[in-house]
Amino acid sequence: MADTLPDQMAAIEMTGAGGPEILSACRRPVPKPGPKEVLIKVTAAGVNGPDLMQRKGLYPSPKGASDLLGLEVAGEVVALGSDSGQWAIGDKICALSNGGGYAEYCTVDASHCLPIPDGVAETDAAGLPETYFTIWSNIFMTAGLCAGELFLVHGGAGGLGTTSVQLGKAFGAKVFATDSPEARCAVCRELGADRVIDYETQDFVEIVREAGGANVILDIVGGPYIERNIKAAAPDGRIVQLAFALGSKAEINFMPIMLKRLVYTGSTLRSRPSAYKAEIAKQLVAKVWPLFGEGKLRTVTNHRVPLAEATKAHEMMERAEHTGKILLII
Repeated sequence: MADTLPDQMAAIEMTGAGGPEILSACRRPVPKPGPKEVLIKVTAAGVNGPDLMQRKGLYPSPKGASDLLGLEVAGEVVALGSDSGQWAIGDKICALSNGGGYAEYCTVDASHCLPIPDGVAETDAAGLPETYFTIWSNIFMTAGLCAGELFLVHGGAGGLGTTSVQLGKAFGAKVFATDSPEARCAVCRELGADRVIDYETQDFVEIVREAGGANVILDIVGGPYIERNIKAAAPDGRIVQLAFALGSKAEINFMPIMLKRLVYTGSTLRSRPSAYKAEIAKQLVAKVWPLFGEGKLRTVTNHRVPLAEATKAHEMMERAEHTGKILLII
């Protein structure tokens, strides 16, 4: 570690498990990078659904990971492990972390770091890793979304949704998105969705079935949507479950899954092996990052909140009124 680095840093820690009020400013030792890690001086950190789950005591950090929240950051490399690969002191990067992003400094596996894409501001780049790693791995690597297929995205104006709509269009899919109210629906149209369904006034099952059924469905709602997604899916469709806003339990008829030959899957990213996340990073750099410079993808940042006001950021996230990403600014 460079001699010029401080011994202590500002961070946000949890004083227990519960609501946003348990987030508290603190001082912590600046972490030291392990052999395959880099130390990042954090410019900004993304706020994500898993952060809220961990704060509530529902998503514990993996063994050996920082107890601090924060799964994605952007900033400058200021120290290197002995086997940290391509990175050099001074590089500006964004990265997927296993925790620790709500702080002035954060250590990250060097293979989970990416250059900041052309045309993207360093601050806004902090909102890219979590959603792009998640959507690329689940929708493209696992579900195999192809050009010409119908891709149904629930919650199209949210963090995962805005990424899904853009990636689906960039790779040639026909994208239908659900959201409400009209202001959020307008965001989906602006990002290129072919059809936007206001779930308060329209039946997505009927609309999607009239279009031939969805080949791939991204769901963050759960609850009653689980059975409705099965009805909306086309034969050989793939349904990807990434969150459960309305609950993870439902009584459903499994017969259509067999008759339609559906694949129903889901995942959490944090617990996946390091090598798998490194492969996602390689594919993003090769296949996705160039699209930012070409103007086919863009960041969607909704709010930039000072690190000390992390409680406010979590309150905003829980109201689910934002579009795109909420970032903590260091």
